[in-house]
Amino acid sequence: MNNRILAVFFTGLILVGCSSTKNTKNDLAVNLPIQAEINLVDIDSDRAPVTINPGRFTTPKVTYRLPKVVQGTYSVSDFGKYVDDFKAIDYNGNEMPVEKIDTNSWTISNAKELDKITYLVNDTYDVEITGGIGKEVPFSPSGTNIEPKNYVLNLHGFIGYFDSLKNNQYKLDVSASADFVRTSALQVVSSKTSDDGKVVTTSYYAPRYFDITDNPMMYGDLDVEEFQVGDIKIVLSVYSPNKVHSAASLKETVYKMMKAQKTYLGDINATPRYDIYLYLSEEKEDSPKGYGALEHHTSTVVVFPESMSEEALADSMIDVVSHEFFHIVTPLGVHSEDIHYFDYNNPTFSKHLWMYEGVTEYFATLFQVDQGLVDDAEFYKEIMSKIENSRRLNDAMSFTIMSENVLKAPYKDEYLNVYQKGALIGMCIDILMREESGGQRGILSLMKELTNKYGKNKPFEDDKLIDEIVSLTYPSLGEFFADHVVGDIPINYNDFLEKVGLEIGEGDVETNYILMSGVPIVGGDPHKGTIYFSEMVAKNSFWVENGAMPNDVIKTIDGKALTMANANTLLQEVFMWKPGRAVEVTLDRDGEEIVINTTTTKTFTKGQGILEKADATQAQKELREAWLRG
Repeated sequence: MNNRILAVFFTGLILVGCSSTKNTKNDLAVNLPIQAEINLVDIDSDRAPVTINPGRFTTPKVTYRLPKVVQGTYSVSDFGKYVDDFKAIDYNGNEMPVEKIDTNSWTISNAKELDKITYLVNDTYDVEITGGIGKEVPFSPSGTNIEPKNYVLNLHGFIGYFDSLKNNQYKLDVSASADFVRTSALQVVSSKTSDDGKVVTTSYYAPRYFDITDNPMMYGDLDVEEFQVGDIKIVLSVYSPNKVHSAASLKETVYKMMKAQKTYLGDINATPRYDIYLYLSEEKEDSPKGYGALEHHTSTVVVFPESMSEEALADSMIDVVSHEFFHIVTPLGVHSEDIHYFDYNNPTFSKHLWMYEGVTEYFATLFQVDQGLVDDAEFYKEIMSKIENSRRLNDAMSFTIMSENVLKAPYKDEYLNVYQKGALIGMCIDILMREESGGQRGILSLMKELTNKYGKNKPFEDDKLIDEIVSLTYPSLGEFFADHVVGDIPINYNDFLEKVGLEIGEGDVETNYILMSGVPIVGGDPHKGTIYFSEMVAKNSFWVENGAMPNDVIKTIDGKALTMANANTLLQEVFMWKPGRAVEVTLDRDGEEIVINTTTTKTFTKGQGILEKADATQAQKELREAWLRG
């Protein structure tokens, strides 16, 4: 997942965010496609009608389920919670008895008489709004939206499966207003317009249930751009309710980013098409606020605030979507049996989140310096941030044990470390391989070797992966895995940085305008509804130079009043500031108005950072160059 940290503010986490099924006994007399219908025309109290026609059963009892967990989320979603008015209808049009056996499952007896199932689906964005961030509701990019001008169709929230028929084909009909723009990577079989011209029903084909869950759709008042990056077709679909942003305005950013990624990956080419679905949330109480992204094998769903500036949105798209795109390497190209034969109702998890999410995050960080999108100093700053953030979590926990038990306490509370220490594990493996091979091999070449051996249709055995990696590489990797991935010994990063002529040292460290060492420099007073600078502002050179002081209340930022309600959005804007930006900030200091009207410069704090060693050897410098741009 996708569930990626963008920034951590006092108001909470701003998060971002991959399978098939074992063939079992077929309950159908003939292996016919399951007919599924989603009706976006006759919406009932913000609920979409769904009809499932499975064909004729030959067994006396069947169970229909919606997913408890979907791939890439590593958390419980319980999509059955959002289903109302579930009915089973026999061939005579009569309603049949149904037993709901758990949150997500319905059992139907006398299944030989079952003609179809009907139910209504609530969207999760509304429940997220009423339940609040942090409740057990699907993370926005994995959720669903039903509103007059936009439908986010993460199909796992609408369409379920019969236990023994997950390998059956699906024919999916989606009926919607003829005025809607519709976008999906699923194969279109046909399209039919109603006699009055007001409704279009599009028929899609999915080879199996996995393809239903793995191919989201968006319908409504969308803006869509299609373009080629090498031999990959990119489809960018944007919903901006107030037309603040468009696919056209983001196209150049996405093109430049994905061209750089494609160049970095070289001959890894796992998909002919990649879809990006971007939902921009209005700054309202009834709008979703689970910002970030969820990957699918060849697409990603992204949710960001619409109020972001063009620059901030472009930067966020680079950070987040690049991570999701790199998932075409793993788990699309390399994955375990737990992923390949994923059980949506009772999942087991692989030991190797260090690879699925950690290495993916590492690639999303490294490719930017490799392709010249950031300089070395910016890359070092990002690595140092991950080191500091990882140490705030449990740095002495086996990564493989955490991965395997990610839904359980205390391991689920450590999940976010996959984007911090997981990426650093990837870095250490990369440096070790560069050292052992004289700069010729790194973790990207290892992933290419694993992709060539396995690929999307052949899973590896979970317990054998590390031994296989060691056999393909060097004994030093076996020691590293034993100590720091399977084992629980914290990594001494200086041991690895020294190999490339770097070290962690004290000095002036470039930092951020709102977040320093992963800690916000602001606090909130819920009683007064105000946001103020904390004592940490005195350690931030930019704010000190411009006269800000601890306990100053921040009244406005660039003309926008800062409140508890919009703090997450506005402070994320500050988080994305770059040097050279004109800014105006109004402060209240004990009743006195202080106006800061200036242009941003680089900002520093005293602390630890990654520095070039003064006595670095030529060999170390050459190895560093191979690591960063090899």
